[in-house]
Amino acid sequence: MIAEKQLTIPLLPLRGMLIYPSVVLHLDVGRDKSVEALEKVMVNDHRIFLAAQKEMATEDPETTDIYEVGTISTVKQMLKLPNGTIRILVEGEQRAKITSFNKNDQYFEVNVEILEDDVEHDIETTALMRNVLDQFSGYIKLSKKITPEIMGTVSDIEDPSQLADVVASHLTLKVKEKQEILEIVNVKDRLKKLIEILTNEQEVLDIERKIGQRVKQSMERTQKEYYLREQMKAIQKELGEREGRGDEVEALRKEIESSSMPENVKETAFKELNRFEKLPSSSAESGVIRNYIDWLLQLPWKKQTEDNLDINHAEKILEEEHYGLEKVKERVLEYLSVQQLTRSMKGPILCLAGPPGVGKTSLAKSIAKSLNRHFVRISLGGVRDEAEIRGHRRTYVGAMPGRIIQGMKKAGTINPVFLLDEIDKMSNDFRGDPSAAMLEVLDPEQNNTFSDHYIEEPYDLSKVMFITTANNIGTIPRPLLDRMEILNIAGYTELEKQHIAKEHLIPRQLKEHGLKKSQLRFRDEAIIDLIRYYTREAGVRNLERRIAALCRKAAKIIVSGKKKSLTITKKVLEEFLGKPIFRYGQAETKDQVGIVTGLAYTPFGGDTLSIEVSLSPGKGKLVLTGQLGDVMKESAQAAFSYVRSRAKALDIDEDFYEKLDVHIHVPEGATPKDGPSAGITMATALVSALTNRPAKKEVGMTGEITLRGRVLPIGGLKEKSLSAHRAGLKTIIIPQDNERDLDDIPDSVKNDLRFIPVTHLDEVLKHALRPVKKNED
Repeated sequence: MIAEKQLTIPLLPLRGMLIYPSVVLHLDVGRDKSVEALEKVMVNDHRIFLAAQKEMATEDPETTDIYEVGTISTVKQMLKLPNGTIRILVEGEQRAKITSFNKNDQYFEVNVEILEDDVEHDIETTALMRNVLDQFSGYIKLSKKITPEIMGTVSDIEDPSQLADVVASHLTLKVKEKQEILEIVNVKDRLKKLIEILTNEQEVLDIERKIGQRVKQSMERTQKEYYLREQMKAIQKELGEREGRGDEVEALRKEIESSSMPENVKETAFKELNRFEKLPSSSAESGVIRNYIDWLLQLPWKKQTEDNLDINHAEKILEEEHYGLEKVKERVLEYLSVQQLTRSMKGPILCLAGPPGVGKTSLAKSIAKSLNRHFVRISLGGVRDEAEIRGHRRTYVGAMPGRIIQGMKKAGTINPVFLLDEIDKMSNDFRGDPSAAMLEVLDPEQNNTFSDHYIEEPYDLSKVMFITTANNIGTIPRPLLDRMEILNIAGYTELEKQHIAKEHLIPRQLKEHGLKKSQLRFRDEAIIDLIRYYTREAGVRNLERRIAALCRKAAKIIVSGKKKSLTITKKVLEEFLGKPIFRYGQAETKDQVGIVTGLAYTPFGGDTLSIEVSLSPGKGKLVLTGQLGDVMKESAQAAFSYVRSRAKALDIDEDFYEKLDVHIHVPEGATPKDGPSAGITMATALVSALTNRPAKKEVGMTGEITLRGRVLPIGGLKEKSLSAHRAGLKTIIIPQDNERDLDDIPDSVKNDLRFIPVTHLDEVLKHALRPVKKNED
């Protein structure tokens, strides 16, 4: 035992271990500072201070990286090993605490203060020692790391402090826990801490033993099942049932084991396979279970294609296959750019909204091609059963998964481009609301655990790039619309249609009809006439049909031998397709009283509407005809009320509503018409009729009206502008608030049209009506 209370001594930091007093231990020393300290110790009195590092990974510890309390020890032996390290045998002597570090660059040198044990040899101490021995005996029985002979050595120790230290040295504890015991000077407290640790360690070891027994039993059960299956195979072989259910079950089991299913799905599959194995082949449920297992195996759970994130490649494909549609292309390239930077962005949910024939579906295919992803399409038109989306429960006869899971199986990967066509055509009935089921599919925060009633296990749709198409977003429920990013495709201008026909439609139809470019040529003026006089649409679907008709006519002539080649001119166009179907430009041919051209937006693109007003003697009755919806009827009522309130200012007889019946008619056959944009058109037609002022034939207009004459903004300005351009109008009156939408209109249309933004009906009348027309005799 050391007599001095204070002494200066070299320090050896220990990594991942420490030494207690009365304990003998082997150590390997290799760090330069530690070797220097050892050499100093061996020259002097062989005494060294051993203290543990706080972090084992620290290679070159500082003074703050070493615990303050350690053990003064004596180096008993030292042996240099062939690998350059030194092995020493040390014996712990007494606890001590570092009071300060001395400056020494070669090794650590510290001033330490001896920590004397605080021990009382009373009955409580004796009881604590016995308790420690009992607990340690139980610990040795459970632990396989300590030999029973150790117990005999420990039992002979009479000093309580030495007993605590020796027992602690044999426990498998973390350095931090061992350090806590080392720092306890009061022997009773040290024994109590040791009892607490031993109790806890016994509980842990007991649980480990139970887990080991369960694992062993499970392995024995597996071996038993394997043995019984082998016996069953042997019996089946003897009975001539070599290709029986046993082989089928075994093949399915191997498929499930080698599949990429998540563990929870594999567990379900094995559970169902065990049921399938026990059921007789004639059982109806047997077929249901087999079908279910097949679906689990055929679904892609982890397989995915690698995205081609080359923006230039994607841009080239989109430009080659589609003309125009700049905003949609830009959005796809933005997605690719973000993917290239993050590699983790969830698939966006885009809604391509626009009239039929503008290329929504073919654009989705091009997006899939540019991304190098598989493409899958399902049509939602007419779907009215929620089970179509979520699937049927397996308790029903003929149950099967919903269209989403069927689409994923068809795609074969977890990251396809998934087109949900005609999402605005879904409806609901007593079987549920499919649009509500689509909410989970199209929510990026929920679709990573999509639940299908048939599969019953969560399926991850978060990597799918969903693209939806719609003609009219107004019929899509608001919660569903909120989950999608709307990309409007308004339609094509005449010049764009001409380019699409030359670059895409004509080459495709020539190929489909087996014609060569040299056999059938199209003149530019013939293509323009075909667009103007034989089609009237926002897209190009009817245009392609007309080109196909011309190809058929040409094919007949060439096959019959009448001609070897043909050129489509204006004359040939009329000869093959008959007289023009449409009159180019639907604008009025002359100024007329009470007839004003309005602009409307329909699911099939923009259109022009002539609104007519006639007056007849009566009692102020307002008659509305022309298949008008509720919104347009209200617009007519608002226009009528405004004209009545402003009769004097507009130079109209103030009691006209008592003498005249007003009839407002919107022609175009039996086509239903509705929408909040015809207010100023009706009011202008009404003022024109009451003041006998002709409306300008070249002027079209769109905008809603308030009872005070204020002009409110509308939607679909691009579509309406395209229809005005097709109709041959020269001027469009629009609400002032829609001036911002002019940026979306193609330059070729803006150059031919004059846009007049207005805020009040007085401005509309100023630009739309000519001076008073005198009655002719």
